[in-house]
Amino acid sequence: MLGLGHDVVDVPAFAEQLDEPGSRMRNLFSMRERWQTAQRMQVKRDGEAVHLAARWAGKEAFLKAWCEAISHRTKGDGDVAYPYTLDDFPWERIEILDDSHGVPHVMLSPGVRCKLQQSLGLPVNGDGQSCEIHISMSHDGSVASAVVTIEA
Repeated sequence: MLGLGHDVVDVPAFAEQLDEPGSRMRNLFSMRERWQTAQRMQVKRDGEAVHLAARWAGKEAFLKAWCEAISHRTKGDGDVAYPYTLDDFPWERIEILDDSHGVPHVMLSPGVRCKLQQSLGLPVNGDGQSCEIHISMSHDGSVASAVVTIEA
């Protein structure tokens, strides 16, 4: 295991952020994520915020796992060079999507996957399989949570 990340989101506070006038929070999710959220809302008969909050927890957990993996790799080498800052992190290109069985997966755009592999000193190959990303998400009441691992 190269990195582990965990995040917890307060669903009511997250819902307030979504509903703030001028909020760009929804823009941090891809069209596919928003579509899957709409589908999930219909099936579960609940609100948008709980499903987006779980996906947001997944994105944050991925970021934490990636940062941990980089810091472990560069331990003792001085300053750590991260490929993104919080201001330019490509949230919408890191998707938390369910497969046909409803199992969540972290899907990275090719550019983000390349930066991930380079930052971890892994071979950058065409199939993008030099590392695996695992995610588990949950929500209960007012809390959404996600855990992400990155493995070589």
